[in-house]
Amino acid sequence: MANSFKDESIVGVDGYIKIWDPNSGDIFVNKHNAVHPENFSTAIASALASLLISGTATTANTIYEMHFGNGGTTVSGAGVVTYKSPNVNVTTDDLYNKTYYKVIDANDTVNNLDPANNFMLVSHTAGTTFTDVISTCTLDYAEPAGQDVLDNSTDMEATFIFDELGLKSKAATLGAGLLLTHVTFHPVQKSANRLIQVVYTLRIRVG
Repeated sequence: MANSFKDESIVGVDGYIKIWDPNSGDIFVNKHNAVHPENFSTAIASALASLLISGTATTANTIYEMHFGNGGTTVSGAGVVTYKSPNVNVTTDDLYNKTYYKVIDANDTVNNLDPANNFMLVSHTAGTTFTDVISTCTLDYAEPAGQDVLDNSTDMEATFIFDELGLKSKAATLGAGLLLTHVTFHPVQKSANRLIQVVYTLRIRVG
């Protein structure tokens, strides 16, 4: 009988994000993202090995937070948007200018105060060679603190006009994990008159 298992398999990760208002149905961004190959390979290996520290299972290097920033583009006086390249080259890569983040690990009830709307799930269809990790992060009307009342800012570099985001791993200090993915997009303002939800899908395929 022929061996149906491959001696070598290629693991690929593809991802895309949707930023939308689930109440109105408006979609602000829908595009593919860049995966940090070194940091993501570390995360996959750690998860497969169920890495132990002092005999206790740890979630270090697993997806833990979604980070938002306002340094992913430049906008000319004529309104022309220039997109910066995603930071996915060295271990210490980060967003260009982080301005906000949320914990999306629903098991962390201390740092995730709304696990019903900030969570991750794994989706797999039997018989296929891919599995999706779907991360959902919701910025409710009242967050972030200090946002504008209306989405009519003319300052495209304002703190909560986001044009980049990424997933980060867990670390001993909140916000200090490894950057696993990074995507830049046209500026989207978060203001008190709109709820914004990010659905970030990573498809892991073995073939």
